[in-house]
Amino acid sequence: MKYNLLGNTGVVVSELCFGTMTFGGEGGIWGNIGKVQQAEVNELMKTAVDSGINFIDTANVYSYGLSEKLLGQSLKDTGINRNELVIATKVRGRMGEGRNYVGLSRFHIFQSIDESLQRLQMDHIDVLYVHGVDPLTPVEEIVRSLNDVVLSGKVRYVAVCNWPAWMVMKAIGIAEKHGWNKFIGLQYYYSLAGRDIEREIVPLAIDQNLAVMPWSPLAGGFLSGKYTRSAEKAGDSRRDVFDFPPVNKERAYDIIDVISEIGKQHGVSAAQIALAWVRLQKGVTSTIIGAKRTDQLLDNVRSTELILSADELQRINDVSALPKEYPGWMVERQGADRVIK
Repeated sequence: MKYNLLGNTGVVVSELCFGTMTFGGEGGIWGNIGKVQQAEVNELMKTAVDSGINFIDTANVYSYGLSEKLLGQSLKDTGINRNELVIATKVRGRMGEGRNYVGLSRFHIFQSIDESLQRLQMDHIDVLYVHGVDPLTPVEEIVRSLNDVVLSGKVRYVAVCNWPAWMVMKAIGIAEKHGWNKFIGLQYYYSLAGRDIEREIVPLAIDQNLAVMPWSPLAGGFLSGKYTRSAEKAGDSRRDVFDFPPVNKERAYDIIDVISEIGKQHGVSAAQIALAWVRLQKGVTSTIIGAKRTDQLLDNVRSTELILSADELQRINDVSALPKEYPGWMVERQGADRVIK
């Protein structure tokens, strides 16, 4: 396991981050994603930490708080040293019936953090992500509230999920103008079947020295190797009942053909090839993996040992490449005479 700096913080995190979306499985979509209970959570957490993972990701909305509870209790049950971990959770999603029990208002942010800390049995959160856009709350209020949460000591760093690049940059500009705490990282969907963040988000991250934490690097299990043109149902994958995130499946099958072939040559799963590719991409700090069983977790961890040749990487890049879009193709065309050789 290798370790990378978390943006511009000086904090070091493992190149894989263990995500806890499979913990709990109560209510709505969560039962389709995973129903891992306390004994299995404890085993998974111990396996993750023993494998060198020190970055753990959860969210208040995962099973409506149960994921946080199970995570917090697992540290008590296993004796894992909380201070050796970097623990992230999120705020934005609906956590109750009240009109203000959702969003990124100052009201909801402060309320949600207190409740997350109670569930986690902790006195602080290392990284707090805003978990999506709130169209009703001004960006300036969000940024100021996040700054105040850090000053309160309840949160160490703030980061962002799923915002468009212009909004992230607006928030950074507001924070810089006022001397407030800025985002230190970005958590976004990124996989061979969904490379969209390469257009705007990754360049922004590199320019602003922000950590990139890809979620769903296997495209919700679609790139695990279980799905092929002749096997459109895996039988034991959440994709069978929860088809998310959206992918162009015909294009994804072409990708699966290539990574499955390369996987056979290395004697590893297609999933390991897909994870290794994400880990090696420009700007990526820590790739979020999830698991229902320890064998799945260990298979994902082994992807960090995989070395792909330049030719293999090129084959994977070619089959998964994004189509050219404006203004990207014009920027590339006009910039051709400004390349230093």
